Amino acid sequence: MNRTIKRLPLAVAVSMALPVLAQAQETKLESVVVTAPEAASTVSGAVVPRAALQSLKPATSDAASLLRDVPGVSLYGSGGVSSLPSIRGLADDRIRIKVDGMDLIAACPNHMNPALSYLDPSNVGLLEVYPGISPVSVGGDSIAGTIVAESKAPVFAEAGKTLVTGEVGAFYRSNGNARGGNLGATFASDSLSVSYSGSTAESDNYEAARAFKSSEVTGREGHTLPLDEVGSTAYKSRNHELGFAFKGGDHLFEAKVGLQDIPYELWPNQRMDMLENDQKRVNLRYQGKYDWGNLEARAYHEKVEHFMDFGADKRFWYGDASGGASALNGAPCVPVTDKVPSLCAAGMPMNTESRNTGFALKGDVNLSATDLVRVGAEIQRYRLDDWWPASGAGMAPDTFWNINNGERDRNAVFAEWEAQPSAQWTTLAGVRYERVKTDAGPVQAYNNKAAPATTLVPAFNNANRERTDNNWDVTLLAKYTVDPTLDVELGFARKVRSPSLYERYSWYSRGMEMLMVNWFGDGNGYIGDMNLEPEKAHTVSATFDWHSIDRKWELKATPFYSRVTDYIDAVRCPTSLGGSCLPANLTATNKFVFLQLANQSARLYGIDLSGRMPLASTHYGEFGLRGVLNYTDGKNRDTGDNLYNIMPLNVKLTLTHQHGGWDNALEWFAAQSKNDVSAVRNEQETSGYNLVNLRTSYSWKQVRVDFGVENVFDKFYYLPLGGAYVGQGTTMTSKEVGAVPLWGTPVPGAGRSIYAGINYQF
Repeated sequence: MNRTIKRLPLAVAVSMALPVLAQAQETKLESVVVTAPEAASTVSGAVVPRAALQSLKPATSDAASLLRDVPGVSLYGSGGVSSLPSIRGLADDRIRIKVDGMDLIAACPNHMNPALSYLDPSNVGLLEVYPGISPVSVGGDSIAGTIVAESKAPVFAEAGKTLVTGEVGAFYRSNGNARGGNLGATFASDSLSVSYSGSTAESDNYEAARAFKSSEVTGREGHTLPLDEVGSTAYKSRNHELGFAFKGGDHLFEAKVGLQDIPYELWPNQRMDMLENDQKRVNLRYQGKYDWGNLEARAYHEKVEHFMDFGADKRFWYGDASGGASALNGAPCVPVTDKVPSLCAAGMPMNTESRNTGFALKGDVNLSATDLVRVGAEIQRYRLDDWWPASGAGMAPDTFWNINNGERDRNAVFAEWEAQPSAQWTTLAGVRYERVKTDAGPVQAYNNKAAPATTLVPAFNNANRERTDNNWDVTLLAKYTVDPTLDVELGFARKVRSPSLYERYSWYSRGMEMLMVNWFGDGNGYIGDMNLEPEKAHTVSATFDWHSIDRKWELKATPFYSRVTDYIDAVRCPTSLGGSCLPANLTATNKFVFLQLANQSARLYGIDLSGRMPLASTHYGEFGLRGVLNYTDGKNRDTGDNLYNIMPLNVKLTLTHQHGGWDNALEWFAAQSKNDVSAVRNEQETSGYNLVNLRTSYSWKQVRVDFGVENVFDKFYYLPLGGAYVGQGTTMTSKEVGAVPLWGTPVPGAGRSIYAGINYQF
């Protein structure tokens, strides 16, 4: 059936596409003539163009950083392969992230293994962002929007032929001595496709542009760090995926088996490091076209085994072998025999294991040439165990259970109607219902006979811990074409997100255990609240899209406003909880503090601007200009405090040039100082800065070579969303230790880095 419905850009749709000529320079394998059927949905998000993906891949090992040119998107600094995307000031669990259709969840009290960390940049085939007012068909249980990430689609040969194709690539980046490679291969007939993709990446610590600390100590004898070296930024990761696809007519069956192994990923803004993360996943999909429309079904299962302890740059032995000091005061503790001294702790091991199973069914039904209905259902069963074995000193004699048999189950149904009532109007209306049930088993402290466990353990274990939320999402969008050069889009959404297992069930108020629970990167300690209510966001936005008829130039402006009731913010933990929730903690400034998550009210507003235009067409190539500007303001309406980790006003301008096989870009990025910080968290301010980056590439028919310089002028700056620097030394304390200040130093950005990459397709 031929359809005339136009693709409906979302409010705040992103225009970051490289000029059409750059797309034409991409390598095409002429024998690959059939790919997987197109996506069922006709609603388009903000798609990161393939040319942009190709140009950024050699510059990063972090798939989330491929989104850094999307208006409204910023990145929480973290591990080298695991930054957390933020959409208009809302990050992490507030974003629904789908990787090959799977709803993945970070299985770690520090969120060191977020969804996008399981997709290597070299294997990214599609990145799509639905900011704020996202269709109900692309996901629920979120208030910030949806990110859709997909690995490369299967390819098939011409009828009656076979195809062997693939690619191999490598990269090197000077800052941190980062290096890695990728390999992909496909054997296909006209109906069967078998593929493999694998990658590896590793890096040492990176260096800032200048010294930013006064001590080289790490707490490990004989191991020091230069004053300009950003501790705990090294990483090593390996990814493998095997895919099978069968195509018959308008039907596609696909199976993917994936494995990730991260031997280590150190974290400069966390007190612990990830020393092992193993993910195994199976993902099955059916997609078919029928006379009445499209049908898609999916089933997946994921298992994650995760381990944290102190990496090379952080102190391993804690306590005082002489017995003359308290266990965690930072006094010397060096074992003199093979046996651990009784008052010393041999590290602080933390284990997490999760199991994630999901099913989804979605149908697109063509009611008429101008009306399309999408209906679907989703089921997710998530299980989480988070336990910390006894290691001595204050962490004995028992295993500490942070989350025991945690359960988070989601059942969802949705319906969505897209229509084109006239040549000028396109509308979208959808509703989604989700039932989210959470529960957790009884817990145990390292020592149930010591305060505050004597009161907190029975209080938690005797409580009714099961919670059930009935959540309703609504999305309304309307696009009006004023004339061939102006489109106006208006949108409203009600989005609801239930608390995570860590938000509801992290329970212990002693300082060390609270410091272990922190996915914000601010260095503070956290405790949850099992009575937290779901967050409910009401968002309105408008997009004004001016453009030439041929789209050679365009300018988009999207103002937005969100009000969130039951926003999960933080308060200083009440003294009634005991432990480290002391009266002095309630008023402390200029130091790390202890917090409890709490429902409050918040509002966010701002504007996203993006545009592009040609500058000149000469014998030396095509010159163009792209630009992106983001501004977000966030406030807690109950306290008047600023919301945490809001990216300050920032702008990026890019001068582009294409000529023959050349594709060049000169970028200028500037960010305002971050002064509007969260007082309750003692969030640290950062100064404004500007950076210049240079990228160039040359493509032949089968070979592409990339070269670039990040931070060309070696500018020193602190990452506005990088959090607090706790990357070295005696990190498991809230006090300053020796000459290393554990409060007051944000995480610095990287100094100059030269990179090169090569990719060969066969």
